[in-house]
Amino acid sequence: MARINLLLLALLTACALGLVTSQHKARKLFAELEREQELARQLDVEWGQLQLEQSTWAMHARVEKIARDRLHMSVPDVQRNQVVIHAAAAEAGR
Repeated sequence: MARINLLLLALLTACALGLVTSQHKARKLFAELEREQELARQLDVEWGQLQLEQSTWAMHARVEKIARDRLHMSVPDVQRNQVVIHAAAAEAGR
């Protein structure tokens, strides 16, 4: 009888240690999951800010102002424009 009690006590101790270990691992994994989700949220915010910045830098009026002011460029006169049609495009238009 004492042998069975010792065996059951050893089995109970092993199960308890297994339970504690699995709970500890689960808590560590949950904390890591929370950190990664927070990082994902931060990256989403940064992505939105970068998209906004890109759209701001690529605005037509801004590009035109820089071309005019810094590069001293101007829009050519309409009379100086000449349209050149490629031979393949001309045949496709027939």
